Amino acid sequence: MRFICCDQPQANDLTIQILAAVAEDEAKRTSERTKAALAAAKARGVRLGGDRCGIAQYSTKGAAASAALRSDKAAEWSADLVEVVESIKAEGATSLRAIAAELNAREFTTPRGGVWAANQVKRVLDRAQATDG
Repeated sequence: MRFICCDQPQANDLTIQILAAVAEDEAKRTSERTKAALAAAKARGVRLGGDRCGIAQYSTKGAAASAALRSDKAAEWSADLVEVVESIKAEGATSLRAIAAELNAREFTTPRGGVWAANQVKRVLDRAQATDG
């Protein structure tokens, strides 16, 4: 099968090989020049890499604020659900699996919209207990 180059239809296999070798050599030289320039800058004391404008302090604050907000929402959501779980317990469902089945039967979804399992009920009850204690 013959290779045909749209912008150089007259090019043959030899021409393509020569152009590829020239491109490979130029990529190697570019890499060498870049490495040399970075080494020279580093020798002059230039700080290389990211976070030159101090963004890390803001991203850390943002992550902490986001985690606190999510935690508060989860605690509020758990507190609301505990009332439902307590009513399910009052109706006779005592095991975590039975409570999960009843939550599913009542069409309560998990925070991500899924179905309930025993371990998820346990986490909700543990979270509610931790905020009460």
